[in-house]
Amino acid sequence: MGMTIVEKILARATGRQVVTAGEVVEPAVDLAMSHENAALVINQFLEVYKETGLDPAVWDPARVAIIFDHRVPAESPKTATNQKKIRAFVAKHAIRKFHDIRGDVGGICHQILPESGYVRPGFVVVGTDSHTTSHGALGAFAFGIGATEMASVWALGIAVNVEVPATINVNVSGTFPPFVGPKDLVLHLIGMLTAQGANFRVIEYHGSTVTSMSTSGRLVICNMAVEAGATAGIVPCDDETVRYLRDEAGVRDIVHRVLPDPDAVYDQHLSIDVSELTPQIACPHTVDNVKSIDAVEGKPVDQIVIGSCTNGRLDDLAMAAGILRGRKVASNTRMLVFPASGRIYSQALEQGMVADLVQAGALVMNPGCGPCLGVHEGALGDGETALSTTNRNFKGRMGNPNSEVYLCSPAVAAASAITGVITDPRKGARA
Repeated sequence: MGMTIVEKILARATGRQVVTAGEVVEPAVDLAMSHENAALVINQFLEVYKETGLDPAVWDPARVAIIFDHRVPAESPKTATNQKKIRAFVAKHAIRKFHDIRGDVGGICHQILPESGYVRPGFVVVGTDSHTTSHGALGAFAFGIGATEMASVWALGIAVNVEVPATINVNVSGTFPPFVGPKDLVLHLIGMLTAQGANFRVIEYHGSTVTSMSTSGRLVICNMAVEAGATAGIVPCDDETVRYLRDEAGVRDIVHRVLPDPDAVYDQHLSIDVSELTPQIACPHTVDNVKSIDAVEGKPVDQIVIGSCTNGRLDDLAMAAGILRGRKVASNTRMLVFPASGRIYSQALEQGMVADLVQAGALVMNPGCGPCLGVHEGALGDGETALSTTNRNFKGRMGNPNSEVYLCSPAVAAASAITGVITDPRKGARA
């Protein structure tokens, strides 16, 4: 019996020939990532060693990455003190994959990892963030864990009690219509599956549409796999994966190009043809409350947000800048733009995108998670509505339970910024 991609990765990581869905394994970890919540991991890590009486020691500092991104710069003395604590820990344990609050090498963890070449095909990647699923875009098995579990990883180098997940095979075919793309695809898929439809499963993406999709687009569809309840999303390593790692991340040694066996056993098969797909909108207050844009077109919006680990990459900014170039953000709407990393910010500056956005009336912020998590920058007022390219719209997600959040693509966000209402970019927008 053949194996899926995740089964093959876990077999290698556990030193076994075969693993099957439902087994509980303890795979060796190739990369362990945390952001500011590393402060919680440190507490747990030190507590474990306190009980043993041994000197605390990270199992392999070269396999630990810590990135400040959720609250940058620090918004409170508490956050600043926690960041200070993390810096001291990083220095003491010689953790080199550390990205502090900097304009050149800073940014959102789920962008920093791929663009820095930290993630490779076939890796087991764990992160204390649910959107660690993003890194399946590079053919890795990447999933979120808690602070206590991460403390064990730091100490032992293995992920404990991991149940081998079953896999859903999603085959995507067709060519995207103008102003429709990966974000619309994944919102459509979440609407099909529902928020719990992929619980404890991996979504393995296949098909001609995925093969021709950029790594940026693949990061989008893997990032939001968790919104259908999935443990991970994954795209098989192919020529695009190799190109991205070689040309954009400077990686040469791609060792584990893991592909599923022809007779792999899947829990479910789904097929999607994107040829007739329309711009999709996730309506309040759940990500699976997905509708075609025509169902909500004309809804007034107070704030537009473009960015986050989902849609803050260069192609996202290019789409928005192209639509907004020479135009103005509506006077009754504010627009915030958060590039995903310092590198992307610099590229957008060099290519004139930032100027286009600023001249249109957008406020371009520092790279970071910004308003997405609802505790730092861009809070909404009572009764206000946001239209955002981020990944969640739960009640209170952007800081105020008395507001509403709609999720969309960068094309929809930019077109709507001009009109001040949810607008179909196919009606008059230009890229």
